[in-house]
Amino acid sequence: QVQLVESGGGLVQAGGSLRLSCAASGRTASSYAMGWFRQAPGKDREFVAGITWSGSSTLYAASVKGRFTISRDKAKNSVYLQMNSLKPEDTAVYYCAATISPVLTALRQYDSWGQGTQVTVSS
Repeated sequence: QVQLVESGGGLVQAGGSLRLSCAASGRTASSYAMGWFRQAPGKDREFVAGITWSGSSTLYAASVKGRFTISRDKAKNSVYLQMNSLKPEDTAVYYCAATISPVLTALRQYDSWGQGTQVTVSS
C-alpha cells in the first residue's frame, strides 16, 4: 500500500482558489493512478478528479470540470488539485487516494486513502 498525506485545505470565499497537495510515500507510489474524492456532511463520498500513473490522462466530475485541475509530479511523488472559482457547494472534506485500477472514478477500486483535508467555501 501507499501512504498518503493531504494538505492545503482551508477557508475561502466563493470565487476564490485553493491548491490541495497529496504527498505519497512507498516504494511503488509512482506506479499508482491517483484520485481526489470529497465528502460533504450527510452525503456519500464522491469522485472529483483522477489522473493516470503516467499523468497523461485526467478525468473530472461534471460538477468541477473547467474549474479544477489535477496534476502530478512523479519526481516528488505528489499529486495536486488546483481549485478555482470555488462555490459553497464545494465545501467538503477532500481525500487523496491511490489505485492500480484503470477505473479512476470507482471509489471501491482505491485501496489507499489519506486522512482528508477540510475545504470550506463561504458565500
